[in-house]
Amino acid sequence: MIPTMFAAGSDAEGMPQGAPHIGDLPAGPGNAITDVAGVRVGHCTIAQGAMQTGVTVLVPHGADPYLHKVPAAAAVINGFGKSIGLVQLDELGVLETPIALTNTFAVGAVAQAQIRQACAANPEIGRAWPTVNPLVFECNDGYLNDLQAMLVGELHYRLACSAAGEPVEQGAVGAGRGMSAFGLKGGIGTASRVAAGHRVGALVLANYGKPEMLTIAGQRVGPALARCLAGQDDARGPEKGSIIMIVATDAPLDSRQLRRLAQRAAAGLARTGSVYGHGSGDIALAFSTAYTVPHDSTAPMPSVAMLHETSLDPLFHAAADSVEQAILNALWHAETVIGRDGHCRQSLRAVWTVMQAELASHGGDMKR
Repeated sequence: MIPTMFAAGSDAEGMPQGAPHIGDLPAGPGNAITDVAGVRVGHCTIAQGAMQTGVTVLVPHGADPYLHKVPAAAAVINGFGKSIGLVQLDELGVLETPIALTNTFAVGAVAQAQIRQACAANPEIGRAWPTVNPLVFECNDGYLNDLQAMLVGELHYRLACSAAGEPVEQGAVGAGRGMSAFGLKGGIGTASRVAAGHRVGALVLANYGKPEMLTIAGQRVGPALARCLAGQDDARGPEKGSIIMIVATDAPLDSRQLRRLAQRAAAGLARTGSVYGHGSGDIALAFSTAYTVPHDSTAPMPSVAMLHETSLDPLFHAAADSVEQAILNALWHAETVIGRDGHCRQSLRAVWTVMQAELASHGGDMKR
């Protein structure tokens, strides 16, 4: 039999209404990273023939991020990536700009846009004041997008910032426009969980995994998916791709604790079938909105009672579940995209019926 989780919440044609809920923890009201108060997300999407790419921006709060820095930390699970800003983040433990996501060849352009944005708001940056640390994450969308066109620029970053709000659009939008996952269309996904009186939200840029690896809510559907996609010209060979995982919480944590939280994103990633392949840049970042760190060295540091280490397990649980859910949401919300050289990535929804038939033909055996 086909696992019952595939039928739950289905419409009259047997198509599920969405990805299954992961874990026992409740979702926040929007099941999105924006359930953490103050967090906003914006996209700028480029969909022009061979150019299938964009920018996604995550804004941690409504104030100037340079003057009111947010505690944060990153965890590099597999470092095949070209992100900017992680060295200083690791040293100082704070964000100074919005978090930007884009394609690999646009990192420099988006970082420069962040620097210009910060300098426009604070003209003493780089003069009387220290410089600013831009933070840009990337994934390689070159299967669908012509990376060498280098179309993404400052305008696209600014448009993404202007669009920042809620609810969060998911799928083939913003930085996720040209991304692939498990041989399907990947992209942007988000989710949230409530644990121990705090909210934890995740946003992912999913661009990793081979078809046979895919696992949904503990059910290994990859072999059936691989048979459905057997005709793809890149179906064989090593895994190529990456994933960026952003975790936000309103829990009062310092940067060391946030690094621990970021590391738990790997648990959610692994549940989907990832083995953190050689060529996959798998990077997580976690930040807290519970307090800010003033840029002004004469201003008093915030007096905040941090959570005790022994109380972090519920947040770790929430982070893992949110990341896993966000990945599945990215797959479910993505649309089929045709891009560079006629390359096509089908959406999970487009192959769902055929995949179900494959499962049924093998008696629902996930391993065959």
